[in-house]
Amino acid sequence: MSEIEIGRGKRARRAFTLDDIAVVPVRRTRDQRDVSTAWQLDAYHLDIPVLSAPMDSVASPQLAIALGKAGGLGVLNLEGLWTRYADPTPIYEEIAAQPADADNALLQRVYAEPVKEELVGERVEQLRSAGVIAAGAASPGRATQLIGPAREAGLDLFVIRGTTVSAEHVSSTREPLDLRRFIYDLDIPVLVGGAVSYQSALHLMRTGAAGILAGYGGGAASATRLTVGIAAPMATVIADIAGARRDYLDESGGRYVHVIADGSVSTAGDVVAALAMGADGVMLGTALARAQEAPGGGWHWGHEAVHAQLPRGRRVRVGTVGSLQEILFGPTTRATGEANLMGALRHAVAANGFRDLKEFQHAQVVIRPYETH
Repeated sequence: MSEIEIGRGKRARRAFTLDDIAVVPVRRTRDQRDVSTAWQLDAYHLDIPVLSAPMDSVASPQLAIALGKAGGLGVLNLEGLWTRYADPTPIYEEIAAQPADADNALLQRVYAEPVKEELVGERVEQLRSAGVIAAGAASPGRATQLIGPAREAGLDLFVIRGTTVSAEHVSSTREPLDLRRFIYDLDIPVLVGGAVSYQSALHLMRTGAAGILAGYGGGAASATRLTVGIAAPMATVIADIAGARRDYLDESGGRYVHVIADGSVSTAGDVVAALAMGADGVMLGTALARAQEAPGGGWHWGHEAVHAQLPRGRRVRVGTVGSLQEILFGPTTRATGEANLMGALRHAVAANGFRDLKEFQHAQVVIRPYETH
């Protein structure tokens, strides 16, 4: 791929955001009623390609259950408020009462409460007793500690999610997580991310991960570029990691690793673009934080915001659009792409003549002119 010269001492590759990409219908169309949004994530059949981001403003146990019953996958943050407090309701009320321009001091304080392993087990049991897939997430540094009580409680799927996760983490002060051994010894599927490059994703696939989270996550609540100068435009990230999936499929003799777009996917148009670029599913934060059932009450923040020394996220106001049902399936009176996400996806797949999401990964796309942004 061609590079651009920034100056005599540095060249860079051009990369694209989801907003830079548009899907172009080519030859035929199809009745929307004939389109399937179902897919298979490891051993689990899902009706829609939606996972909730494991962010406390999004995924309470109640919302995770509701999303599971709607055909998606709710992922609970196993080191969040719900495993630090038996009843975090007063904490949510305190967070919501903060002025819009408040800094992260309150978040840092309430997350200083230690995670309680008994609550980890209780939350997983709560999901299982509701009859949905029990999925939980932890950072690489907490994965070994929290997988025990979660697995004992019947965890079905584990997500290891960080700002940047690699299969070759190096540390001179502590023993890093050996992802290959961790996944090999575990009897449940593991999703790992974020990954933002072909090479890092390929190495993560070789650890045995069932899926790769493509992107840094965080989205609207992330301040990674502002605080540490790191960013990766999502259309290019997804396409690169989809390329790694293709090459690993050949390398491994047919083992398919799912690609989940995680970050900068907040509208129906973003969902369509992410899947057209090669993602199998999307992990939604901002989009679901707008639901009436979301515990953040119209506020949104991620785990990056609570770091005691260097927060890389912030609390943002995203508002409330409607119920989870309306956000996923409509009906809606809005033309902003914030509701009826699956209706929009069906429309896009049908407009391109495809039958399902796997076929839609082959949709033709163009780069939008900058003046139309």
